[in-house]
Amino acid sequence: MSKKVTPYKESELGKKEQVKQMFDNISGNYDGLNRVISFGTDVKWRNRIVSFLKDKSPNSILDIATGTGDLAIAMAKTGADKIVGLDLSPGMLEVGKNKVSNKNLQSTIEMIVGDSENLPFEDNSFDAVTVAFGVRNFENLEKGLEEIYRVLKPTGHFVVLETSVPTKTPFKQGYKVYTKYVLPTIGKLFSKDRSAYKYLSESASVFPHGEAFNNILKKIGFIGVENKPQTMGVASIYVASK
Repeated sequence: MSKKVTPYKESELGKKEQVKQMFDNISGNYDGLNRVISFGTDVKWRNRIVSFLKDKSPNSILDIATGTGDLAIAMAKTGADKIVGLDLSPGMLEVGKNKVSNKNLQSTIEMIVGDSENLPFEDNSFDAVTVAFGVRNFENLEKGLEEIYRVLKPTGHFVVLETSVPTKTPFKQGYKVYTKYVLPTIGKLFSKDRSAYKYLSESASVFPHGEAFNNILKKIGFIGVENKPQTMGVASIYVASK
């Protein structure tokens, strides 16, 4: 990233610890706010990832920054035998574990606390790795991507869903107004953590999206790198392989 953005400007903690604290704080109402903030389009974006991976027939999938497990749960439709959801935040994972249990997916989906920059897995462990709205929270982006590359099997697939910034008028101007004023206001109204949704919009604005992120993936060693803008460019799905 061109600029380091953290949730709590006055905190002496590193970004990783701040992100963990932030998501623990907002875990209880994260799902509901996500639906409101994205007008429900985040569900459609995740379903496109599921459709892409279903065609690849993966046996094992790692979902990093799984949060409350929305993508991990949706990926049960791929037919994978093993899905691991990993996240820094115990609070988010507790919500996710309840959702997994309610859907009787405990035999397929395992939710674990873990660090994206120090993954607790052997080399070449997973057929697919996914990250939805999480790579911009990595403290060291390249280190996290190198770890993903390490645990991905040869010819395995890496899929990222991340926010991006529209480049065309009037979507560019509308996006700026929405993320700078509307999104933080919604966060203040419905979340006890006033800094969280301001951080989420700020971190999205400085993330190296589009071709810039493609180039980072290629630098790490990924091949077949491609980005697919979603909904007028407010998000992108990136696909790559090892």
